[in-house]
Amino acid sequence: MPEFSAVEGMKYIYPILVGFMVLEYLVARKNYELKDSLAGFGIALGASVVAAFTKVFTVLVVFQWFFDVLAPLREQYLGYTSIGFAWWAWILAVLADDFNFYWHHRFSHTVRLLWAAHVPHHSSKNFNFAVSIRNGWFITLYKPVFWLWMACIGFDPIMIGTALIINSTYQYFLHTKLLGSLGFFGKIFNNPYVHAVHHSSNVEYLDKNHGGIFMFWDHLFGTWQNIIPGVDPKYGILKDPGTYNPIKLNTHEFVDIYKDVKKAKNFKQGFMYIFGPPGWSPDNSTLTAKQIQAGVTPKEESTTSAAA
Repeated sequence: MPEFSAVEGMKYIYPILVGFMVLEYLVARKNYELKDSLAGFGIALGASVVAAFTKVFTVLVVFQWFFDVLAPLREQYLGYTSIGFAWWAWILAVLADDFNFYWHHRFSHTVRLLWAAHVPHHSSKNFNFAVSIRNGWFITLYKPVFWLWMACIGFDPIMIGTALIINSTYQYFLHTKLLGSLGFFGKIFNNPYVHAVHHSSNVEYLDKNHGGIFMFWDHLFGTWQNIIPGVDPKYGILKDPGTYNPIKLNTHEFVDIYKDVKKAKNFKQGFMYIFGPPGWSPDNSTLTAKQIQAGVTPKEESTTSAAA
């Protein structure tokens, strides 16, 4: 079994990623804004501290526990205890990991509580490598749930952890304006040109292109959207908190959820304010992304909100 070196190996990857960020800044300085970039680094610092505990714990404890406990059942009913580390197993692991990421990512845009944890990543009005490190502080508290099944069916936790790192590293390079359309290739593999859609708050682009490495999940599940000629991406979110404070950027949507739940008139309303889509309201005073795209008119224009 390979040693658990993937997480430790990130210390060699980080300098490379920072190097690309510096290079992008030198080539396209106009794409960077000092306060916004500093906010991104603040968010990344907090996320790194949380991830240092949660990610290692998840791989070494949670995934390993499910992997070990269910080994006898796999042997009895499936005829194996572990999928192993053959080349084809790695390909399956990367595909399975990206499938998991798609649904984790999609639910993080369509379930308000999860959106509250994910929204820091979309809060920038810029699109550059500094945005790629803006990971919400609370993401790792629920993200591993989408990967548990892999450990249950016999993917070694080391393989799962490595696939996660491969996916995260690939996605770092999706956040830049320096790469144009890749044509047919861009319909299969995620790239900055189509990922710009995902980071846009244009009505036509809301809740699209959730894939990590591969875009065929979006084609398969109906969330694919290419750049529309004449509709330039407008980066950021519809309900902008108007701050560069990393703490507020990580908590403002949770605060708003709390305020909405307090004014709920019944259990259903309270439940929907938490687990319904971002922007849901019982009277359409605020709208969801689907309602906005359908042309629903908000009751009060000044209070319209939805996920970006």
